[in-house]
Order: sequence, then C-alpha cells, then structure tokens
Amino acid sequence: MSKPELSTAKMATPLPTQPAVKKKRHWLVSVAAVLAAIGISVGIVLLRDHIREFAIYGYPGVFLISLIGNATLLLPAPSYAVVFAVGGALDPVAVGIVAGLGAALGELTGYLAGVGGRVVVEERALYHRLEKRMHSRGGVLVIFLLALVPNPAFDIGGIVAGTLRMPVWQFVLAAWAGKSIRFILVAFSGQYLLGS
Repeated sequence: MSKPELSTAKMATPLPTQPAVKKKRHWLVSVAAVLAAIGISVGIVLLRDHIREFAIYGYPGVFLISLIGNATLLLPAPSYAVVFAVGGALDPVAVGIVAGLGAALGELTGYLAGVGGRVVVEERALYHRLEKRMHSRGGVLVIFLLALVPNPAFDIGGIVAGTLRMPVWQFVLAAWAGKSIRFILVAFSGQYLLGS
C-alpha cells in the first residue's frame, strides 16, 4: 500500500460528531450526579448515630448536622431534633438561619439527581404536577413553598429543579429562605419548651 492510500484510509475514518460528544458528556455527568447523590445518602445512613454528636459544637455543629441530614434522598435525618434542642440554648433566629443554609446546601443532592436522572422520576404524577407549577408560577416560588412546609415532596421538587436546569443560586436561595423560616420556628419551640 502506498503512502497516499494510507492517508486516504485514515481520512475515511469519521470523527465523532459534536452532538455525539455532547450526548456522551451529558450521559457521564448524569451518571456521576446520580452516583454522588446515592453515595452521600448511603454514607449518611451508615453514620446517622454519629451525626447527633455535632450539636455540641454550636452553630457550626447545627450547620453540619443540617447539611448532612438534608443531603439524603427521601430518608429521615436528625435535623429537627437538633435544631429544637439547640434552640433552647442558642439564639433561635441564628440557629434557624444556620440550619436553613445547611439544609439548602444539603438539598443539592436532589438537584444533582435531577440534573443526572430525569428518567428516574419523570413518570410520576407528583413530578409532572411540580414541573407544571414550576413552569407556570416560577420555580423559585415553588421551591420556597416546598422548603417552608415540611413534606417529602421537596426532594422531588429538587429533582425537578435540576431537571429544568434552574440556576443553582436560585435553587439554594429559595430553599434557604423557606427552610430558615421553618427552622426558626422549630428553634423558638425548643427555646419555649426547653428554656434558654
């Protein structure tokens, strides 16, 4: 085979198209996001007995417990009990704000699952209702209201927000505002019932 034929043979091999590269990259990001969310949730379940020990560290402990406790997908966590107990010893407003920030950042696991795994929940009726509401009423308001009221639908809301590619800062800000109000009320309840 002569050299010109060799170069012609090399040129005949098609290069991957840009859409194919984007599709592969999207798939890799999706898998990584879902695996990260699952890994964090499993780690929290395995360490749940040690999580409560962070409360002795004051505000940073409340932040860490809230962050870890809200990083689980659809699994219970000790955040409320810690905020209630610490609200009796520390400033309830500060406890609520710190716990709200930790909770909002912890909820990014649901958001990441949405970025990476739309197929997992898109057939559920709740998913479709939340998706419709986020389109019609604005996703920030929906996330705020879901964060304000304790309910298991927040995880699905986070997944929808990730799927719809809501800007991360809007998701975190709306979740922080709603969860802070909720945790402030829990901390004030602790202060009222446990004393300062």
